[in-house]
Amino acid sequence: MNRIFKNTFLFLILSAILLLTGCASSPPPARAHDNICEIIAHDPSWYRAAKKSESRWGTPVSIQIAFVRQESSFVHNARPPRPTLFGFIPMPRKSSAFGYAQAQDGTWDDYRRATGNRLARRTNIDDALDFIGWYNSISNQRNGVALTDAFNLYLNYHEGHTGFRNRTYNNKPWLINVARTVESRARTYESQLPNCRLPSRLCIWPFC
Repeated sequence: MNRIFKNTFLFLILSAILLLTGCASSPPPARAHDNICEIIAHDPSWYRAAKKSESRWGTPVSIQIAFVRQESSFVHNARPPRPTLFGFIPMPRKSSAFGYAQAQDGTWDDYRRATGNRLARRTNIDDALDFIGWYNSISNQRNGVALTDAFNLYLNYHEGHTGFRNRTYNNKPWLINVARTVESRARTYESQLPNCRLPSRLCIWPFC
């Protein structure tokens, strides 16, 4: 009985560790970042997560993956760089952006409340891609941006829905260039997808 208890306790501990660290795999090598087939081959769960989000919210897989490529380069715990004072004293980061989708604290809290997904984590690719899909669906509802329009979806994502309506991006030529890069990469990914070897089993919301 004591041995059974120990084994059960060990199983629960390992399960908790997997739950906390799951869906946070290593990023694909840099050479693969421009090829969605190689990204999917590196970790098929990313395609499953993106397809699940597409089914729920409508943003194509290619655009979701292009967002993650731009925001975090597929690094699960990415953060903005921390500035230093006098070159060595760490200062507060300029943004609370974190995780695959670089979602900020307040917007992530809005997502969790709106979806009821209180346990969502920014280091979990399923949650991060669901967040991107959710945010883009609001861009579509509030600002009339098509869910296939990667350029304007990204401007909403970066500037916020009010900022997009106020055209704050017009004062940021660098951001316009970034949005064009995201749009171009999404188109490349979309053209590559038919040639990819896709996972045979897909988890489509809400049947998961």
